[in-house]
Amino acid sequence: MHKTKNAPQQRRSGATPVHTLFELDIVELLDADRLSKVAAGVLGAVHIKNFFTASECRGTVASLAQDSLGEYDQELVGRRIRKLGPAVFDYYNAAEVEPSYWEEAQAAARTRSGLLDGHDPLAVALDRIGAAWKGGVTLATSGGTPLFAGMLREMDEGTGIHFDEVEREFPACLDETPLSQLAFNCYLETPAKGGEVTVFRRRWRPADELQRDGYWYRHDVVAQEPYVTVSPASGDAVIFDPRNYHMVEANHGGRRVTLSFFIGVSRHGNLFVWS
Repeated sequence: MHKTKNAPQQRRSGATPVHTLFELDIVELLDADRLSKVAAGVLGAVHIKNFFTASECRGTVASLAQDSLGEYDQELVGRRIRKLGPAVFDYYNAAEVEPSYWEEAQAAARTRSGLLDGHDPLAVALDRIGAAWKGGVTLATSGGTPLFAGMLREMDEGTGIHFDEVEREFPACLDETPLSQLAFNCYLETPAKGGEVTVFRRRWRPADELQRDGYWYRHDVVAQEPYVTVSPASGDAVIFDPRNYHMVEANHGGRRVTLSFFIGVSRHGNLFVWS
Protein backbone atom coordinates (compact mmCIF):
# COMPACT_ATOMS: atom_id res chain seq x y z
CA MET A 1 0.00 0.00 0.00
CA HIS A 2 1.21 3.51 -0.65
CA LYS A 3 -0.05 7.05 -0.68
CA THR A 4 1.06 9.87 -2.93
CA LYS A 5 0.26 13.53 -2.64
CA ASN A 6 1.62 15.48 -5.59
CA ALA A 7 -0.09 18.84 -5.78
CA PRO A 8 -1.07 19.83 -9.35
CA GLN A 9 0.91 22.70 -10.77
CA GLN A 10 -1.06 25.69 -11.95
CA ARG A 11 0.32 27.59 -14.93
CA ARG A 12 -0.72 30.63 -16.81
CA SER A 13 -1.52 30.44 -20.46
CA GLY A 14 1.69 30.34 -22.49
CA ALA A 15 3.91 29.56 -19.49
CA THR A 16 6.44 26.74 -19.56
CA PRO A 17 4.90 23.51 -18.15
CA VAL A 18 6.14 22.45 -14.71
CA HIS A 19 5.89 18.88 -13.45
CA THR A 20 6.23 17.88 -9.79
CA LEU A 21 7.85 14.50 -10.64
CA PHE A 22 7.68 13.03 -7.16
CA GLU A 23 5.84 9.76 -7.65
CA LEU A 24 6.43 6.37 -6.09
CA ASP A 25 7.40 3.50 -8.39
CA ILE A 26 6.67 -0.05 -7.20
CA VAL A 27 8.75 -2.65 -9.02
CA GLU A 28 9.60 -6.33 -8.88
CA LEU A 29 13.22 -5.74 -9.89
CA LEU A 30 15.49 -2.76 -9.27
CA ASP A 31 16.99 -1.13 -12.36
CA ALA A 32 19.49 1.63 -13.12
CA ASP A 33 16.86 3.93 -14.65
CA ARG A 34 14.88 4.19 -11.42
CA LEU A 35 18.00 4.59 -9.30
CA SER A 36 19.05 7.44 -11.61
CA LYS A 37 15.64 9.12 -11.34
CA VAL A 38 15.68 9.04 -7.55
CA ALA A 39 19.24 10.40 -7.56
CA ALA A 40 18.23 13.15 -10.00
CA GLY A 41 15.24 14.16 -7.89
CA VAL A 42 12.54 13.28 -10.43
CA LEU A 43 11.19 10.23 -8.57
CA GLY A 44 10.05 10.36 -4.94
CA ALA A 45 11.00 6.79 -4.07
CA VAL A 46 11.30 3.31 -5.53
CA HIS A 47 9.72 0.39 -3.65
CA ILE A 48 11.25 -2.96 -4.66
CA LYS A 49 9.09 -5.97 -3.86
CA ASN A 50 10.80 -9.10 -2.47
CA PHE A 51 14.31 -7.66 -2.60
CA PHE A 52 15.16 -10.28 0.04
CA THR A 53 13.44 -13.65 0.12
CA ALA A 54 11.32 -14.69 3.10
CA SER A 55 13.99 -17.20 4.16
CA GLU A 56 16.74 -14.54 3.93
CA CYS A 57 14.70 -12.25 6.17
CA ARG A 58 13.87 -14.95 8.70
CA GLY A 59 17.43 -16.24 8.81
CA THR A 60 18.95 -12.80 9.40
CA VAL A 61 16.50 -11.75 12.10
CA ALA A 62 16.61 -15.15 13.86
CA SER A 63 20.40 -14.96 14.08
CA LEU A 64 20.40 -11.39 15.40
CA ALA A 65 20.97 -11.60 19.15
CA GLN A 66 19.22 -8.90 21.14
CA ASP A 67 22.26 -8.43 23.34
CA SER A 68 24.33 -7.49 20.28
CA LEU A 69 22.25 -4.36 19.69
CA GLY A 70 23.24 -0.93 20.85
CA GLU A 71 21.09 2.14 20.39
CA TYR A 72 21.16 5.79 19.43
CA ASP A 73 21.63 8.32 22.22
CA GLN A 74 18.10 8.62 23.67
CA GLU A 75 18.92 11.96 25.26
CA LEU A 76 19.68 13.27 21.78
CA VAL A 77 16.91 11.72 19.67
CA GLY A 78 14.26 11.30 22.36
CA ARG A 79 13.25 7.80 21.20
CA ARG A 80 14.59 4.29 21.53
CA ILE A 81 16.11 3.10 18.26
CA ARG A 82 18.16 -0.09 18.60
CA LYS A 83 20.92 -0.91 16.14
CA LEU A 84 23.85 -3.12 15.24
CA GLY A 85 26.69 -1.00 13.94
CA PRO A 86 27.78 2.62 14.28
CA ALA A 87 26.40 5.60 12.42
CA VAL A 88 29.19 7.93 11.44
CA PHE A 89 27.44 10.86 13.16
CA ASP A 90 27.62 8.97 16.46
CA TYR A 91 31.38 9.50 16.41
CA TYR A 92 32.09 12.50 14.22
CA ASN A 93 33.98 15.08 16.25
CA ALA A 94 35.26 18.32 14.72
CA ALA A 95 37.12 17.30 11.55
CA GLU A 96 37.60 13.57 11.96
CA VAL A 97 35.91 10.33 12.93
CA GLU A 98 36.75 9.36 16.52
CA PRO A 99 39.02 6.31 17.02
CA SER A 100 36.35 4.33 18.91
CA TYR A 101 34.20 4.35 15.75
CA TRP A 102 36.60 1.97 14.01
CA GLU A 103 36.54 -0.50 16.90
CA GLU A 104 32.73 -0.65 16.94
CA ALA A 105 32.63 -0.85 13.13
CA GLN A 106 34.91 -3.90 13.06
CA ALA A 107 32.98 -5.67 15.82
CA ALA A 108 29.59 -5.01 14.16
CA ALA A 109 30.83 -6.14 10.75
CA ARG A 110 32.08 -9.40 12.28
CA THR A 111 28.73 -10.02 13.96
CA ARG A 112 26.70 -9.24 10.85
CA SER A 113 28.95 -11.18 8.48
CA GLY A 114 27.55 -14.57 9.50
CA LEU A 115 23.91 -13.74 10.21
CA LEU A 116 22.54 -15.07 6.91
CA ASP A 117 23.38 -18.77 7.16
CA GLY A 118 27.05 -17.91 7.46
CA HIS A 119 26.87 -15.12 4.89
CA ASP A 120 26.68 -11.34 5.20
CA PRO A 121 23.27 -9.79 4.34
CA LEU A 122 25.08 -6.59 3.34
CA ALA A 123 27.05 -8.46 0.66
CA VAL A 124 23.80 -9.90 -0.70
CA ALA A 125 22.22 -6.44 -0.89
CA LEU A 126 25.25 -4.83 -2.54
CA ASP A 127 25.46 -7.60 -5.15
CA ARG A 128 21.84 -6.94 -6.15
CA ILE A 129 22.24 -3.17 -6.21
CA GLY A 130 25.45 -3.50 -8.24
CA ALA A 131 23.71 -5.79 -10.74
CA ALA A 132 20.94 -3.22 -11.17
CA TRP A 133 23.35 -0.29 -11.53
CA LYS A 134 25.71 -2.28 -13.76
CA GLY A 135 28.67 -0.73 -12.02
CA GLY A 136 30.79 -1.02 -8.93
CA VAL A 137 29.57 -0.66 -5.34
CA THR A 138 32.26 -0.07 -2.72
CA LEU A 139 32.50 1.17 0.86
CA ALA A 140 32.90 4.92 1.30
CA THR A 141 36.18 5.98 2.89
CA SER A 142 37.25 8.61 5.40
CA GLY A 143 40.93 9.39 5.58
CA GLY A 144 41.55 6.47 3.25
CA THR A 145 39.87 3.92 5.57
CA PRO A 146 36.60 2.19 4.59
CA LEU A 147 33.61 3.25 6.68
CA PHE A 148 31.03 0.90 8.17
CA ALA A 149 27.90 0.24 6.11
CA GLY A 150 24.95 -2.06 6.66
CA MET A 151 23.41 -1.14 9.98
CA LEU A 152 20.63 -3.39 11.31
CA ARG A 153 18.02 -1.24 13.04
CA GLU A 154 14.97 -1.93 15.14
CA MET A 155 12.80 1.16 15.14
CA ASP A 156 9.56 0.64 17.04
CA GLU A 157 8.80 4.19 18.18
CA GLY A 158 9.21 5.75 14.74
CA THR A 159 10.98 9.05 14.11
CA GLY A 160 10.20 12.71 13.85
CA ILE A 161 10.64 14.74 10.67
CA HIS A 162 14.31 15.00 9.73
CA PHE A 163 16.78 14.87 6.86
CA ASP A 164 20.16 13.19 6.32
CA GLU A 165 22.84 14.89 4.24
CA VAL A 166 26.40 13.87 4.97
CA GLU A 167 28.11 16.81 3.23
CA ARG A 168 25.95 19.42 4.96
CA GLU A 169 25.99 17.80 8.41
CA PHE A 170 29.60 16.54 8.39
CA PRO A 171 31.65 18.46 5.78
CA ALA A 172 34.80 16.64 4.63
CA CYS A 173 33.88 13.42 6.44
CA LEU A 174 33.90 11.41 3.20
CA ASP A 175 36.97 11.33 0.99
CA GLU A 176 34.77 11.87 -2.06
CA THR A 177 31.80 14.23 -2.20
CA PRO A 178 28.78 12.33 -3.55
CA LEU A 179 26.91 13.93 -6.42
CA SER A 180 23.74 12.56 -4.86
CA GLN A 181 22.87 10.72 -1.66
CA LEU A 182 20.31 7.92 -1.42
CA ALA A 183 18.94 5.95 1.53
CA PHE A 184 18.44 2.19 1.28
CA ASN A 185 16.25 0.22 3.69
CA CYS A 186 15.47 -3.48 3.29
CA TYR A 187 12.67 -4.57 5.61
CA LEU A 188 13.59 -7.84 7.32
CA GLU A 189 10.57 -7.81 9.65
CA THR A 190 7.54 -5.53 9.63
CA PRO A 191 4.80 -4.83 12.18
CA ALA A 192 1.12 -5.65 11.75
CA LYS A 193 0.43 -1.92 11.60
CA GLY A 194 2.56 1.20 11.45
CA GLY A 195 6.19 1.63 10.42
CA GLU A 196 5.36 3.48 7.20
CA VAL A 197 7.94 5.89 5.81
CA THR A 198 6.87 9.25 4.36
CA VAL A 199 9.20 11.29 2.15
CA PHE A 200 8.45 14.95 1.43
CA ARG A 201 9.58 16.90 -1.63
CA ARG A 202 11.37 19.46 0.52
CA ARG A 203 15.03 19.88 1.39
CA TRP A 204 16.59 21.75 4.28
CA ARG A 205 16.83 25.54 4.23
CA PRO A 206 18.72 27.67 6.80
CA ALA A 207 15.48 29.23 8.09
CA ASP A 208 14.25 25.73 9.01
CA GLU A 209 16.38 25.90 12.17
CA LEU A 210 13.66 28.12 13.60
CA GLN A 211 11.35 25.09 13.30
CA ARG A 212 13.46 22.75 15.38
CA ASP A 213 11.68 20.41 17.78
CA GLY A 214 14.62 19.04 19.71
CA TYR A 215 16.48 16.67 17.40
CA TRP A 216 13.62 16.73 14.88
CA TYR A 217 11.69 19.43 12.97
CA ARG A 218 8.10 20.63 13.31
CA HIS A 219 5.58 19.59 10.68
CA ASP A 220 5.34 23.21 9.51
CA VAL A 221 8.51 22.74 7.43
CA VAL A 222 6.71 20.26 5.14
CA ALA A 223 3.16 21.60 5.26
CA GLN A 224 1.58 21.61 1.79
CA GLU A 225 4.61 19.88 0.25
CA PRO A 226 4.15 16.88 -2.10
CA TYR A 227 4.96 13.54 -0.45
CA VAL A 228 4.93 9.78 -0.86
CA THR A 229 4.16 7.26 1.88
CA VAL A 230 5.30 3.66 1.62
CA SER A 231 4.16 0.63 3.66
CA PRO A 232 6.65 -2.12 2.80
CA ALA A 233 6.19 -5.80 3.59
CA SER A 234 8.96 -8.04 4.92
CA GLY A 235 11.55 -8.58 2.19
CA ASP A 236 10.78 -5.32 0.39
CA ALA A 237 13.31 -2.52 -0.03
CA VAL A 238 12.80 1.23 -0.38
CA ILE A 239 15.25 3.73 -1.86
CA PHE A 240 14.78 7.50 -1.62
CA ASP A 241 16.80 10.70 -1.31
CA PRO A 242 17.25 11.30 2.45
CA ARG A 243 18.19 14.92 1.84
CA ASN A 244 14.43 15.34 1.51
CA TYR A 245 12.65 15.55 4.84
CA HIS A 246 11.22 12.20 5.89
CA MET A 247 9.72 10.42 8.89
CA VAL A 248 8.74 6.93 10.11
CA GLU A 249 5.48 6.10 11.87
CA ALA A 250 5.50 4.19 15.17
CA ASN A 251 4.79 0.44 15.18
CA HIS A 252 1.64 -1.22 16.46
CA GLY A 253 2.01 -4.96 16.94
CA GLY A 254 5.35 -6.38 15.89
CA ARG A 255 8.91 -5.31 15.12
CA ARG A 256 10.33 -3.13 12.36
CA VAL A 257 13.82 -4.42 11.56
CA THR A 258 15.76 -3.10 8.58
CA LEU A 259 19.12 -3.41 6.88
CA SER A 260 19.99 0.24 6.29
CA PHE A 261 22.72 2.30 4.67
CA PHE A 262 23.34 5.35 2.51
CA ILE A 263 24.40 5.24 -1.13
CA GLY A 264 26.51 7.93 -2.74
CA VAL A 265 26.82 8.43 -6.49
CA SER A 266 30.41 9.29 -7.37
CA ARG A 267 31.64 11.58 -10.10
CA HIS A 268 32.95 8.47 -11.86
CA GLY A 269 29.51 6.87 -11.97
CA ASN A 270 30.12 4.14 -9.41
CA LEU A 271 28.31 3.82 -6.06
CA PHE A 272 29.74 3.90 -2.55
CA VAL A 273 27.96 3.13 0.73
CA TRP A 274 28.15 3.98 4.41
CA SER A 275 25.93 4.14 7.50
